Amino acid sequence: MEQTRLSFHKEIAKNKRSSYLLIGTVLIVLLALVYSIGFVMGPDYFFIILIAGTIISIIYVTAGYYKSADLAIAASNAKKASGPEYRQYHNIVEGLCLASGLPKPKLYIMHNQQINAFASGRDPQHAVVCVTDGAIEKLTKQELEGVLAHELSHIANYDIRFMTLTAVLVGMIAIISQIFLRTLFWSSMTGRGNSKNNNNTIMMVIGIALAILAPILVALVQLAISRKREYAADSSAVKFMRTPTGLIGALKKIQHNTPMKVSGAVAPLFLAKPTKEKEWFQTHPPLSKRIARLERM
Repeated sequence: MEQTRLSFHKEIAKNKRSSYLLIGTVLIVLLALVYSIGFVMGPDYFFIILIAGTIISIIYVTAGYYKSADLAIAASNAKKASGPEYRQYHNIVEGLCLASGLPKPKLYIMHNQQINAFASGRDPQHAVVCVTDGAIEKLTKQELEGVLAHELSHIANYDIRFMTLTAVLVGMIAIISQIFLRTLFWSSMTGRGNSKNNNNTIMMVIGIALAILAPILVALVQLAISRKREYAADSSAVKFMRTPTGLIGALKKIQHNTPMKVSGAVAPLFLAKPTKEKEWFQTHPPLSKRIARLERM
């Protein structure tokens, strides 16, 4: 039986809806955690915990957001792609930018023989694209176009901005949970616990369970959001090129990659995850699933 062809327009819309639903899940977990902490600790401690957690997470993530491109380039030890050997690289990006209406990002090269690439930057005006030597040397022109179209799609879809919002929310939950658990521990050590009626005891148990489980749950949700953004970038790349052939060819070659040694901070940015883990704990969908979806477009 012949499989139904996928529409890249519908796939882009579907993956964006899924991302927003997952963000909604993170917000619900945050509200549940905040409510339980407020009930257990009382308004005074609650506002201190909430304000401290919010300020710390926003400062930390915002600093990374505005320096995302510089940090990614430094962490990967990439160099500017200058010289005649990178003329095709520049020409392909210029052509894709003209077709998509994006400004041309700064182009970099990473000296590694594995096939991979990444994009970073808070918006199209402050974006960078980096490919490995392996991508330049081992991919055909059409396959390299597919890879670069995928990376430009991340820029066009403002994925760095979207993932920064997710990181702020996830960071808030993790920090608030830690402050809450440490405050409870301090209160129990100093004998300043609240009333021991049954209702308060139940809410305290719920609050402790949420504080322990919430960071784990939202971290898994964050990974799911990242996977949806990868599917969306694949679909957008097909939209730019009007064919999935190039990206399919590149992903099939990447399947034979050996794991790359890169910083954990930049690993999620790459076209394909440099290391291998179980799917739930990956920032990227399995290559086999991505190829199967592209072959149906």
